[in-house]
Amino acid sequence: MLIQQKTYFTVVSTIFLIIAVLHLLRIVLGWYAEIGGWSVPIWLSWIALIISGYLAFAGFKLAKK
Repeated sequence: MLIQQKTYFTVVSTIFLIIAVLHLLRIVLGWYAEIGGWSVPIWLSWIALIISGYLAFAGFKLAKK
């Protein structure tokens, strides 16, 4: 694997990991989120946590190869 690919996977995976942690914090701490007047339900953060957590895991796994 090229160095650029490994760096790319690591950077992108770190970003997804940060997103997953922020969603987890929102769930645990009960943070309120609103987008354009629409109140974002907590269950949506569960879905985002699962997806971003998986993408972070898969990216780190690819970077390790």
